[in-house]
Amino acid sequence: MGFALSCYFMKQPVLAHVNCPDTERGHRMAYVQWGDALAPHVVVCVHGLTRQGRDFDTLAQALVAAAQQPLRVICPDVVGRGLSDWLSDPLAYQIPQYASDMAALLSHLHAQAPVHTLDWVGTSMGGLIGMVVAGSPEVPKPCTLRRLVLNDVGPVVSWIAIERMKTYVGQTGSFANLQEAADAMWAVSQSFGPHTPEVWRALSAPMVKTLPDGRLTLHYDPALGESLRAVTPESTVVAEQVLWHLYDQITAPTLLLRGAQSDLLTLETAQAMQARGPKARLVEFVGVGHAPTLTSPDQVQAVADFLLVD
Repeated sequence: MGFALSCYFMKQPVLAHVNCPDTERGHRMAYVQWGDALAPHVVVCVHGLTRQGRDFDTLAQALVAAAQQPLRVICPDVVGRGLSDWLSDPLAYQIPQYASDMAALLSHLHAQAPVHTLDWVGTSMGGLIGMVVAGSPEVPKPCTLRRLVLNDVGPVVSWIAIERMKTYVGQTGSFANLQEAADAMWAVSQSFGPHTPEVWRALSAPMVKTLPDGRLTLHYDPALGESLRAVTPESTVVAEQVLWHLYDQITAPTLLLRGAQSDLLTLETAQAMQARGPKARLVEFVGVGHAPTLTSPDQVQAVADFLLVD
């Protein structure tokens, strides 16, 4: 089957699952796949703290459409989110578990069709996972990470942003309909920047699931709030030291995206990331805070220009 024809059949994403180990009985992680299922070039897109893989629908479709060679775009729901299982231990929702899950995913994809070129796009938490995957030789990969996109995140996560997230993470709510849920999500997400009602509704639809009484609730484990509330200023200092070490080990060309009004990735941290480690290329988006959703043409173009090169 030629590339054009295979892409035609993959204009809608294919849902699949991979089994991942943990300290209990193991769990399944869901992911959607866009593009050519046999393509040796794989782009993994990983979402933020309370989001899910369908956040990348616009970007994935654009990458597949613009690619000159066969391309697979893989968008997982990190455990505890979307269609993936929930963990029995709330405090197990940590970056090491997520990185282990991604290693299982990469092995699974490589077994399906050999992965020769691997790129990573990570928004916020997904970028932290990407730094671990890229910077740690202990995380098995089918090949060396070729290119890394860090979307509004770095080794230093500001305490102001953590305190802001603590005010709403874990409050999954109950809503009469999708519009009510979308409005509630927008109330805590206006830092994402301007979105048309249509785009925001499309981003919101995969974020909810139906309760037994017919109402809707957010599609993630409320226990995520427990692991976030366990974060302290002291623990963030330790985490920063580890993340800077990992960042300094990254050799892949790195694109750093930043919302110009971000309260999570400060300009000081972004400038430090330009000067050390992979010496990231910085692109800022005016009128956006934390985090760019990679749905607007300028944001999509920045990623496509960086990834779709030989």
